[in-house]
Amino acid sequence: MSPDLWMLASFLLLMLIGVPVAFSLALSGAIGIMAGLSPDMLATLGTNTYNGVAKYPLIAIPLFILTGLVFEKSGVALRLVRFAQALIGPRHGGLAMVAILVCLIMGGMSGSGPADAAAVAMVMLPSMTRAGYPKPFSATLIAASASTAILIPPSIALILYSIVVPGVDLRALFAAGLFPGIIAGLVLLLPAWLLARRYGWENPEGAERPPIGESFRQALPALFAPVLILGGLRSGLFTPTEAAVAGVTYGVVIGLFVTRELDWRNLWRLCGEAAVISGVVMLIIALAGIFAWAGTMLGTFRHLAEWLISLSDNSAVLLILVMIAVLLAGMLLDAISIYLILMPILIPVMQHFGWNPVWFGILLAMNIAIGQFTPPVAINLLVTAEVAKIRLEQTVGWAMLFVLVMGSALVLVAVFPKIALWLPRILGYAV
Repeated sequence: MSPDLWMLASFLLLMLIGVPVAFSLALSGAIGIMAGLSPDMLATLGTNTYNGVAKYPLIAIPLFILTGLVFEKSGVALRLVRFAQALIGPRHGGLAMVAILVCLIMGGMSGSGPADAAAVAMVMLPSMTRAGYPKPFSATLIAASASTAILIPPSIALILYSIVVPGVDLRALFAAGLFPGIIAGLVLLLPAWLLARRYGWENPEGAERPPIGESFRQALPALFAPVLILGGLRSGLFTPTEAAVAGVTYGVVIGLFVTRELDWRNLWRLCGEAAVISGVVMLIIALAGIFAWAGTMLGTFRHLAEWLISLSDNSAVLLILVMIAVLLAGMLLDAISIYLILMPILIPVMQHFGWNPVWFGILLAMNIAIGQFTPPVAINLLVTAEVAKIRLEQTVGWAMLFVLVMGSALVLVAVFPKIALWLPRILGYAV
């Protein structure tokens, strides 16, 4: 068996028997090195592990993770919910629409789907349940809406994509992800409204509408957070990493002195929680450096890319195959792992067919977003199901419905690339 097959087969086997992704990548990379190069080359493991994380832009990831946690604990979600309720008013499907809109706004603060899903589910699930919504529907809707955080800047996944794919401007990616992310969230509004009317969920009669002025005033600090981050990036005041620092600082000030729902003890605990989450992410990135180096030296990625290109001369056909493969991967793996495993294979394919790397990155992110609420893994859905105290199997039917709905947004962006590319071009970024 060739060294390529040894490495790939060992990776798949390790994943099947339940070895964590990070260690599966490292061990299969080491097996590939021993099978195809030389046992002496194992001395490079330390260097390749270090090189995997020795990248300045990666500093933004733990900072944006901390930003999301700080805003989650600062009472921001509750204030956004009241403001969205004031805008939408009492109507069939009103609470479902509120949940979707709040997830979209929260996505502009944290860049993390699971964090948004947890924050919104804690606030919205009790009131949706009292209004007659089935818990499986509510949990799935919030999980699907929160998945847009992977698209709406500041997206942690897009930060990693800009590092893995050379020459891609992160600011262009952030701008390109904004409208596809909004579209992916808004397409959920129609089925939510239709289902609520059909089944009589949420009787609007007698429901109180929060005063718009007061709720807007309370939500204003939260609404300003995306403006601060994106405005700073656009004006050149911040680099993406500095924007993450500004986001953390702003969130701490809001939590300590404006909402007053955060204290120094909780802030210290959140720093520890962010460190743990960041440690898991960075461990995957570091150990993936071994897999990436081995795959490059053995030519594994080149061989797989050549095989993919040989499947069809039609770029549209191959794009469909790639999207299906990424969607299936998104059902099983997290975004970080997918980018690290698949991008070395997909970059030559992207270059061969001349696909715009910014547009292609957004398509990948949309696929991964769908995977975040599609069983069996469905990290967002696991979070909301836990909050709702229901089994994951109860959500499968609703999840399939929302997969189809959000899939329509993916098809729209795939067919009309300008949906993703017009904003970065207007802003003058290289795309």
